[in-house]
Amino acid sequence: MDSIITIRDLSKMFKIPHVRNYNLKTYIVNFRKMRQYEKFYALERIDLDIEGGEFVGIIGRNGSGKSTLLKLIAGILIPTSGEVVVEGDISPFLELGVGFNPELTARENIFLYSAILGLSRNETEGRFADIVAFSELEKFIDSPLKNFSSGMQVRLAFSVAIQSNAPILLVDEVLAVGDAPFQKKCFSVFDRFKREGRTIVYVSHDLTSIQKFCDRVVYLRRGSERRYGKPADMIKLYESDTKV
Repeated sequence: MDSIITIRDLSKMFKIPHVRNYNLKTYIVNFRKMRQYEKFYALERIDLDIEGGEFVGIIGRNGSGKSTLLKLIAGILIPTSGEVVVEGDISPFLELGVGFNPELTARENIFLYSAILGLSRNETEGRFADIVAFSELEKFIDSPLKNFSSGMQVRLAFSVAIQSNAPILLVDEVLAVGDAPFQKKCFSVFDRFKREGRTIVYVSHDLTSIQKFCDRVVYLRRGSERRYGKPADMIKLYESDTKV
């Protein structure tokens, strides 16, 4: 099967200033120093091919470049060098709820977030009942979002995001917040997406779900040392590396 995501010699470098300037006085005093910075490569020379219909996991310690890789695939970040070629529409489940307005009600935010994700108003109206039912927030649907807990907001955002028809899904730790019953419902959605033949790139520290869903796993170490392989093999290597 042909690759639906092709990554070649991909690197992403961030500039970390040596001096932080908080006011005009320190800006003037540290003018020369402020132009000095350290180069930090979050990712360096990554090559990866993902085929259509694959469920690919990405694992690694915090700071290993997992989320940066997803943002580069999504086009949120621009590569420092190399390229990412994606064949098809993407639905990024990265920072769920970005675009929510805390002053609006949950009902109003469903329509707002749906529009951000590319759904028309008619499409949202047709799926509104399903969105609310999945979120289990019927009693709070007309309450301001600012009164919601972080878990409730993630539930609402996820319930909207899964309405996307995009063939490629990028999922980044979206289930870190939420109780066990809701996580179980979300995993059932992953099962459905997999049966539908969608391509999913999944970042998580939950190695149980990585083992269960993924066809292949990318193990990142410090952004440049990486291996690809079967979930069991990569999980074993990761656990061996992270033993205290």
